[in-house]
Amino acid sequence: MLAGAAMLFTAANAQSTFSDDFEAYSLGAYIGPGTQWTTWSGAAGEGTTEDATVVNTQASSGTQSAYFMSTAANGGPQDVVLPFGGQYNTGNFTYEMNMYVAANKGAYFNFQGQTTVGALFAMECYLPQTGAMILTNTNGTLFQGTYPNGQWFNLRFDINLNTNSWNVYIDNVLQGTFSNTVNQIASIDIFGYNGTNAGGNGQAEFWIDDVSYTHTPYNMPVRNGAVIACGAIHPATRQPASFTGIVGQQKRFAATVRNLGTSAITSFDISYTYNSNTVTQTISSVNIASLASYTVEFNNPATLIAGTNPILFVVSNVNAQGADLDLTDDSSTFVSNITVVPAAGKVVLGEEGTGTWCQWCPRGAVYMDYMAETYDGFWAGVAVHNGDPMVVSHYDAGIGGLIQGYPSGVVDRMPESDPSDFENEFLNRVIVPPHAIITNGAQYSANGDTLKVSLTYNFGIAATSSYKVACVLVEDSVTGTTGYNQSNAYANNAAGPMGGFETLPSSVPASQMNYNHVARNIMPSFTGATGLPATVTVGSTHTFNFTFVLGASWDTAQFHIVGLLFDPAGDVDNASSSSVAEAITNGYVTGTNIVGLSETPAQPDAFDIYPNPANGFANASIILDNPQEVIMTIRDVTGKVVAQRNYGELSGAQILPINTTELAEGMYTVEIATGETVRVSQLIVQ
Repeated sequence: MLAGAAMLFTAANAQSTFSDDFEAYSLGAYIGPGTQWTTWSGAAGEGTTEDATVVNTQASSGTQSAYFMSTAANGGPQDVVLPFGGQYNTGNFTYEMNMYVAANKGAYFNFQGQTTVGALFAMECYLPQTGAMILTNTNGTLFQGTYPNGQWFNLRFDINLNTNSWNVYIDNVLQGTFSNTVNQIASIDIFGYNGTNAGGNGQAEFWIDDVSYTHTPYNMPVRNGAVIACGAIHPATRQPASFTGIVGQQKRFAATVRNLGTSAITSFDISYTYNSNTVTQTISSVNIASLASYTVEFNNPATLIAGTNPILFVVSNVNAQGADLDLTDDSSTFVSNITVVPAAGKVVLGEEGTGTWCQWCPRGAVYMDYMAETYDGFWAGVAVHNGDPMVVSHYDAGIGGLIQGYPSGVVDRMPESDPSDFENEFLNRVIVPPHAIITNGAQYSANGDTLKVSLTYNFGIAATSSYKVACVLVEDSVTGTTGYNQSNAYANNAAGPMGGFETLPSSVPASQMNYNHVARNIMPSFTGATGLPATVTVGSTHTFNFTFVLGASWDTAQFHIVGLLFDPAGDVDNASSSSVAEAITNGYVTGTNIVGLSETPAQPDAFDIYPNPANGFANASIILDNPQEVIMTIRDVTGKVVAQRNYGELSGAQILPINTTELAEGMYTVEIATGETVRVSQLIVQ
């Protein structure tokens, strides 16, 4: 063992510690060989460019430190791992190190939850050049703060694994506390990376020094129930998590009780106190094994009040025996900070790009459902499908121009965000007073094959003719057969919990899928239509009429009508949302007819390619009305055939894969020949 790297492991249930100040290494030496340090690839990477070297260009103490640098968009090659001597999910764990992140550069590291690296990410820490500190895992953002870019600072995590309390300190000042959806820890992985996914500029450069950790185990009594998490139910994990909300909203609280005793817990009482009201539930007929957990969703919601207010959660009467044998973990306080008061009449639009082919799109489905349930009356969600039987081509093209991948989306047509961030974007927008409040009206045609919609705009703020209007039809509970299987990267819990998708297969059968918020049409176009006078005065009312042709398979009882008002920049100023029945009750109002694109469900012989541009793979989708021989031909810009395949006789909705790894970057023509018909589309390979 190097003199500058101290490590102590003692018997089971005893403290384990480690520290390293990098002073005992030879200058320029790799830190892996002969030490506890290793690399992502293991011993094979020690002493290679995957390892980190010791330098004297910066140091927090002494003269030496470990150095990381990368200009690669995907980071690396330095990818160093420090195992913590085991996998811990009880006791107290402290990790700290001094860091220097070069000015206008960034850094990154993660905590692994299992001893096998890559199996489970407990937490990822992004330190971009902006000075932001972002802590996340696959379930979303855990904590956000700041750090001092361009100078040495001490970063420390004090973690009570018993109660799932993760405390973040910079220079001994508490930055915040959070509960982690992955409450276990086994190693740290330090990686040269500063990705654009967290606001980075692709340039990573940083030094670490004075690294240490300590794990102090917990000796369990016979009977002990502990509150380890509290808050509101997380939409993906169904566990308590930090929450936000709006004043006056009804919110259901939740708490997780962990058995930190050696005997099983069969019953307990759990309560919360908020706004001077205490609510208690008795849980019985359970069998919570030692170290297992049980989450309680309180039946009665609370009305959120303005301001910063504590919510006290208490577990008591474990196994009907009164106080348990460790009173220190029986309660936990969650502080709610509710300051958002919605603007009068404000409805926020959320549009998500998705597709049945997209393996990560279950995340979008989970968060879109969460937003619709949590912010009913303030949120209008639209799932815009790509490359599957639910596609609306002109809507898909519009969203495709605003996002870089799937699932992704926009809130009120503002900059792109992940569905897991829709709530934060919503809270920023719902407070902005709209120029007009929109009222939906509707009536069916005499034969029932068209739906007439009236949108009446009552202006409370003056506007101009540069404001535009549009209307969207959205359907819930959409089902189908061919092409409706959902690709699922969360299968077998491979990427952590995701609203139940972790229990479903990698290709969820169409029979198990109900698609919500499905866009059926947007009229007159993605960007809307003009029709307002040059000067729109306060108090004026303007009505616009839209006529939608209904698809034979559409269930209008599951429809929502979404009205839109765009500002001159193309952002959504306000929206409306109602069922068809509600709109009919409001009454159809005659106004200015808006004529635009009309699109029913994907028609026979429709042809689409996605994703496009493509990198690694693409799919050609086609819907065939009758059985036909299908031949795909791919040509380069010179017209030369670079790939061709005869698929034989096909019918119905089909997805034909294209392996673009064998194609050079550039533009290609894809031809689908069916009988005497040839359909042509362009494919860009990046």
